[in-house]
Amino acid sequence: MATDEVDAILAAWHSEAPGLDVSPMGVLSRVTRLARHLDLARRDAFAAHDLEVGEFDVLAALRREGSPYELSPSELTRHTLSTSGTMTNRVDRLADKGLVTRAPNSDDRRGIRVRLTPKGRERVQAALADLLVIERALLDELPPDERAALAGALRRLLVAFEAGNRG
Repeated sequence: MATDEVDAILAAWHSEAPGLDVSPMGVLSRVTRLARHLDLARRDAFAAHDLEVGEFDVLAALRREGSPYELSPSELTRHTLSTSGTMTNRVDRLADKGLVTRAPNSDDRRGIRVRLTPKGRERVQAALADLLVIERALLDELPPDERAALAGALRRLLVAFEAGNRG
């Protein structure tokens, strides 16, 4: 069986602290390392479309919403796990690029709605297509049944984590 950097880390801990159960690191350190690799791959894929990762996340949230492809800033903040200040900056940059517009919220005169433009729809579709090529290649090491099992296990962990961390 092939080994990775996490195996070396676990072996070092077993040597230096033999009574310490470091088995959680076998899973979570790999998740963290994979997330870092995926972040780098996503950055490269999105940079080819003049997008940052956070900008893609905003465009993708709007695109998934369906026609008319709009959400409030607070909804975008929730969908992208970001702060309101971060969201304001992202929406500003995307509006400057002509990928989103702001419009008054007809339900709340104090609020606004952020809407994806046709140019934004094209950009997010192209970036998504490139991302999916990269993600498929990353998962080629696993047969479909193992992918499904991994997705299910990660879903259980995420549901439990998010249920315990709701504010």
